[in-house]
Amino acid sequence: MRVIAIDGPGGSGKSTVARALALRLGLPRLDTGAMYRAVALLALRNGVETDDESALAALAHEMDLTVGESVLLDGEDISQAIRTPEIDAAVSFVARQPRVREELVARQRAWAHLHGGGVVEGRDIATVVFPDADLKVYLTASEGERARRRASEQNAGDGSDSDAIAATRRAIARRDELDSSRTISPLTRSEEAVEIDSTGLSVEAVIEMIVGLL
Repeated sequence: MRVIAIDGPGGSGKSTVARALALRLGLPRLDTGAMYRAVALLALRNGVETDDESALAALAHEMDLTVGESVLLDGEDISQAIRTPEIDAAVSFVARQPRVREELVARQRAWAHLHGGGVVEGRDIATVVFPDADLKVYLTASEGERARRRASEQNAGDGSDSDAIAATRRAIARRDELDSSRTISPLTRSEEAVEIDSTGLSVEAVIEMIVGLL
């Protein structure tokens, strides 16, 4: 089983890079963040508080979820529904719940065994989910660059709206704090991971760096 683990904070370019790398190498890709976002969406839709571990764990266990080029929840395409400021604000609290993480990590490992490995992106892939990954990459970027990218994604623009960028930058800083300070599987760089700062780099340049490492 060959696993390439790509970790990093929001807006660092993980999804874009992982998608392009998987295509380049002919490997399947798993966006683990989409799995936590799906649980957060279910929580919001069902009125479940984001600190109710038992209820959240039940949602995670019972959901029929397929994560690929599209994210399907009980047959519904939620690819866009999970990429909103509301989900951004909720997902870190959902991801802090140990029983939710237990369920989703089990699903992530099962996915890798089923596919014989692949490119897996998230926040704890190299440290917790696949500590024996063939290659570990920690992808980062400046806070300003990450805010611009995320604002562009959410507003379908070019990321030039200064108010949107400022608001997104505050949200990113808050999520960084929550993700890196949680007790279970915090966002952190594995000692074996190669850090790549994507600020100012094209996707192609980052891909070439990773392929060079391989």
